[in-house]
Amino acid sequence: MELIMSFKDTVALTGKLTISLNDVIVQELKNLVVTAGKGWIANRMQGVTVDIMSHMAIGTGSTAAVVANTALETELVRGALSVSGGTVVGAMITFEETYAAGVGTGAITEAGIFNDPTTGTMLARTVFATVNKGAADVMTISWDVTIS
Repeated sequence: MELIMSFKDTVALTGKLTISLNDVIVQELKNLVVTAGKGWIANRMQGVTVDIMSHMAIGTGSTAAVVANTALETELVRGALSVSGGTVVGAMITFEETYAAGVGTGAITEAGIFNDPTTGTMLARTVFATVNKGAADVMTISWDVTIS
């Protein structure tokens, strides 16, 4: 008798975004890893040379995030990550960016992670309730992506 074993393993990418304004957490929410971002991960796994995720952008768009997104709806500013490429612990990578006083002021409603200072591949995007960032405010976004 022949025994046929079947194995099925599912890999999921989940993300959690924490937004702080002046060192106070104002929102925690999930995000969407977009199709282009999943392709970027697959290329990295194969050994294809692609630029690392190096920038985070914020904007004022309000259209819900969908897997086909490749850019923010209304990008306001893009900044270099605190640690280019993120910080890895186990199966989780954390991307973080701090927008200083006077940078990216306005009614912020969306964010994304990119591998280029102006264009590039978007890994993930999220849309959230308005965070009003005044000229004197400092906003930090910490973005965890977990592979499970």
